[in-house]
Amino acid sequence: MTVTWTASTTTAGRSVTGYSIVRYASATGGTAVAAAGTCAGTVAGLSCVDTGVTTGNWYYTITPKLSQWQGAESTRSAVTAVDATAPLAPSVTAPPYVYSGNVTAVPVSGTAEALSSVTLTVTGTGALPVTQTISVNSSGNWAATPLNLSAFSPGTINYSAQATDAAGNTGPAGVATSTKDVSSPAVAGVQLNNRSGGTLGKVEKGDSVTITFSEPINPNTICSVWENDTTNVQTQAGNNADNVIVNVSSSNILTVTGAGCTTLRVGSVALGGNYTTSALSFSGNGTNNASSLSWNPTARTLTITLGAGTSGGSTLTSTTIFPTYTPVTGLTDVAGNPLGTGPFQGAPSRF
Repeated sequence: MTVTWTASTTTAGRSVTGYSIVRYASATGGTAVAAAGTCAGTVAGLSCVDTGVTTGNWYYTITPKLSQWQGAESTRSAVTAVDATAPLAPSVTAPPYVYSGNVTAVPVSGTAEALSSVTLTVTGTGALPVTQTISVNSSGNWAATPLNLSAFSPGTINYSAQATDAAGNTGPAGVATSTKDVSSPAVAGVQLNNRSGGTLGKVEKGDSVTITFSEPINPNTICSVWENDTTNVQTQAGNNADNVIVNVSSSNILTVTGAGCTTLRVGSVALGGNYTTSALSFSGNGTNNASSLSWNPTARTLTITLGAGTSGGSTLTSTTIFPTYTPVTGLTDVAGNPLGTGPFQGAPSRF
């Protein structure tokens, strides 16, 4: 706090040689607090800087001195409001993933002391930090201009936000992180599996299809009641709330429908051989008869298992049957990057 005053003289007209400076927390009464900094002790000049002033309303007085003589204390100055309290750390809200759909416009927002300013710094590997200064509104909310984080390498993105109030106090940082992943997933394999003890070459109850992906798919984009869970196996089965029906068309295209998923995105599998000349449907109740759909995030596999139904009329003997999987629009990895919809031909396999 800078304090200034005009020169004083004694009643005899002699110039004083120094001044003592104190401050009070009220306009009248109260206890004097000795000034610090260059205002401490006896000040020879006509200004000084008081340091370590705490938050509050302060009134200053000046007392002139000449050798052992001390004059009368001045009237108190006008009030000076001091804010020495730093703002709290802002909250920072950033998306869990920076992916191909938001990498050029990543939204970051939060809360902080009302009417302060927030300095947001974004760091990661592969690029220099990105910085923005944002005004906080009267409700304590702030939002950065959407950030282009294309230059950063895949991996962890760090956000740090500090608030500075109108008095110039800067508080501690609030932090958040995102994971940058802009690589689209791909189909890595499609396999037809004959059930144990089943008839090799015939489509029948217990046979299954395994579709393997290059990385974990967001299960919620396959079945809308599944969670975006990267550790647990999730399954739909049965004819009631978890209804799953496996259909094989007369042109030997396998598809899945299911009442248990409000939205179901499986795609289709061309079986690669003439298992049937008429449409087939596999479903049922109970452990032994139900068709099922299962996602394993560790193995990155989606498995379709045929339940009870009429077996196909043909038994294929060829060992060079190539199944082909065609995904549907809307499947993404856990970060949100879309899976392509082009067909993928697997290695030779048969029911």
